[in-house]
Amino acid sequence: MQAIEAINRALFLALNATPETPHGLVAAAILIANDAILLAPTALVCLWLTGGDERRELALRACAVGFLALGINQLIGLAWYHPRPFAIGLGHTFLPHAPDSSFPSDHATLLSALSFTFFQGGKRQLGLFMLVVDLAVAWARVFIGVHFPFDMLGAALVAGLACLLVKPLWMMSGPFVTKTSIALYRKLLALPIGRGWLRR
Repeated sequence: MQAIEAINRALFLALNATPETPHGLVAAAILIANDAILLAPTALVCLWLTGGDERRELALRACAVGFLALGINQLIGLAWYHPRPFAIGLGHTFLPHAPDSSFPSDHATLLSALSFTFFQGGKRQLGLFMLVVDLAVAWARVFIGVHFPFDMLGAALVAGLACLLVKPLWMMSGPFVTKTSIALYRKLLALPIGRGWLRR
């Protein structure tokens, strides 16, 4: 365990920005670290609003995988606290953050969960796009000093596990969940749907 932690810290120091790093690069990393996560719900909403039943089913399944993965993260955090780099005085931090457990990264977990689910559902371009966002966020959050590299590896593993766990359950309950959700959507938003503002 000590050897793994030593590798983790060495990789972090190799990737972490310093006071000599160009301000523009740090600012870009902070923007990515903070705001790129918004592309996750945006992708799900777009998938729902622009698609038929198949695309909506995939959006719902991605939500299920994402929520399960984040739930697993919470359990890991409760069972094992891993300090963030700034909590142990390592490297440089450019973004204020609560000193909660760093492992795994919630940002990377959610983006990985969506990416893996999109690939699993046959939406390769959307999966690749989300994977690129995931990698950018993973880099940025290490670069600005709020995560270790292995937090991102853990995020990918948790997301993969969540995908595997949801798949058989979704095969049993997915059609019902999708049908019920679509019916609720059409009932609650009947007016804008009827006027052609939203896709039925």
